[in-house]
Amino acid sequence: MSIKKELLEIAKLFFKLGSIAFGGPAAHIAMMEDEVVKKRKWMTQEHFLDLVGATNLIPGPNSTEMTMHCGYERAGWKGLFVAGFCFIFPAVVITSIFAWLYQEYGQLPKVEPFIYGIKPAVISIIIIAAFRLGKKAVKNIELAILGSITLVACLLGLNEIIALFGCGLLGLVMYLFKKNTGNLKSLIPFFLFQAIDPVKIGTFKIFLTFLKVGAILYGSGYVLFAFLDTELVANGWLTRQALIDAVAIGQITPGPVLSTATFIGWQMNGITGAIAATVGIFLPSFLFVLILNPLIPKMRKSKIIGVILDAVNVAAVALIIAVSVEMAKDTITDWRTTGIAVASLIVVFVLKKLNSAFIVLGGAIIGYLLTFF
Repeated sequence: MSIKKELLEIAKLFFKLGSIAFGGPAAHIAMMEDEVVKKRKWMTQEHFLDLVGATNLIPGPNSTEMTMHCGYERAGWKGLFVAGFCFIFPAVVITSIFAWLYQEYGQLPKVEPFIYGIKPAVISIIIIAAFRLGKKAVKNIELAILGSITLVACLLGLNEIIALFGCGLLGLVMYLFKKNTGNLKSLIPFFLFQAIDPVKIGTFKIFLTFLKVGAILYGSGYVLFAFLDTELVANGWLTRQALIDAVAIGQITPGPVLSTATFIGWQMNGITGAIAATVGIFLPSFLFVLILNPLIPKMRKSKIIGVILDAVNVAAVALIIAVSVEMAKDTITDWRTTGIAVASLIVVFVLKKLNSAFIVLGGAIIGYLLTFF
């Protein structure tokens, strides 16, 4: 098959997945496995699993990076960019439409009741995500302690990015201490980006902010909201309510959760802000996959990287819990929102296979109905 036909095949497949892939990274990857391994036999089951493991070794959204890995394996670097772009594009377009509608009509009485019910429902989705990730991340007592320390530090106001990489570094130090070795190699986990100071917001500033987050975002896409709470809400560039609404938009649209960067960028500076935020948040993933794909076999065998990754994953869970606590403070303010939050929490834990989009839809409907009481 010629390279043009391969690229067209990649484009069709990942555009389709980007248009119908609801349910989060795990669901996205399951769909990819069915299409790429079972139906098209582009690679073996074992190699696909290797790529899934590799996505946890680099920053960025796992399912989006998996599309890039699959495209790379099929048609080299051109396939990587085509797969990633086609997977992201539908979500960005849909999110842009929601962003415009929200900016135009989000404060009108006809829309507010629906958003009112969505907000507490979203918190239950974040909590169940933290619960599921936590079961995998907390592998031993040391990681449980690291996660607890990170959670407390975040609730006390420590910068989430510093907390994330500080936990990873502490995990490495603990490992080396247990191994009785003083050979601690230098780690430079992108702290360079911390040099960006809060100044007047503009398109380039939006790009740099989302580029920074995209370059150091480990774990679930939900960690994005913890980072943005610090980067945007704390600096007064975005309200926490708008951030919570952005989480909801991410749940009712297909494709990667990080496409909500488009929504947030639009609220900050219109269409140019949306483009800047979108390019900034996804650009690092393209570059990381392009550079690191050939190195994946060696990286996966490294004990040191494995130890850091374990600590970073448990810290990511702590960040998710911390941001859900902050969101709950702002959102659960009366008996209606309390009822929606409790009901949503029960549903997500009982009906574990239910698509999260239905939780958001249910919250919107109940919120609307409760406004009559």
